[in-house]
Amino acid sequence: MDYTLNIKGQLLSLAEPRVMGIINVTPDSFYAWSRVQTEQDIARRANQIVAEGGSFIDVGACSTRPGSTPVSEGEEMERLRMALDVVRRELPYAVLSVDTFRPDVARMAVEEFGADIINDVGADPSMLRMVARLGVPYVLMSSAPTVEAVLTELASKVQQLRELGQKDIIIDPGFGFGKTLEQNYQLMNRLEQLLVLGLPLLVGISRKSMVFRLLGQEPQEALNGTTALHMVALTKGASILRVHDVKEAADCVKLAAALNSK
Repeated sequence: MDYTLNIKGQLLSLAEPRVMGIINVTPDSFYAWSRVQTEQDIARRANQIVAEGGSFIDVGACSTRPGSTPVSEGEEMERLRMALDVVRRELPYAVLSVDTFRPDVARMAVEEFGADIINDVGADPSMLRMVARLGVPYVLMSSAPTVEAVLTELASKVQQLRELGQKDIIIDPGFGFGKTLEQNYQLMNRLEQLLVLGLPLLVGISRKSMVFRLLGQEPQEALNGTTALHMVALTKGASILRVHDVKEAADCVKLAAALNSK
């Protein structure tokens, strides 16, 4: 499907899948090697994402890993202001996504730094109203456990967003959120069924426990497993891969494109 996103009035095509590189400005994200907290490290990571083939830079400042305690809204904003200022200074035209479940943080990121996408794990009604008001593309995630429940939840939230006037919606089935190991793989096996919603699909499985637990590894060992599942996701219709390892994901996109051209 040739989906497009309206990024500040310019249409960005998703006809070929895109890679979203992660920047975690947190001290407690589950994958320790993804944490960057100094201005120098943030600048280096942002430039690395673009150089390795990333189309989006996704900045998060509040860990949502299982068992974590979210920082205060003020602390999240302080971290984000520092990071977004660095990224905008380094790469002023990069497509910038902000990973937050708080409406006021989303508003700050869009109004102060021109964030292009809001990536939300919560889908709270107040956030739905906020993103519709801000008018930027929105990543809508489901924490439901089964394919049927994911479809039901996403369809309901999409309807609410449409009624609020939201234009660009990206759906995320929420791998690792509210699902057992087995349910994650059942969802991956039936991932193409989500395409019935007629919306671009984001897949975020990079180095998650569904990979490293199954293989008896730690997150830092889970690149090979992640890459294997990225190819599966692409063959099942994923439009965006949200990743720690941009080059390897971009290689998957190229290989999938070659397969689809034959």
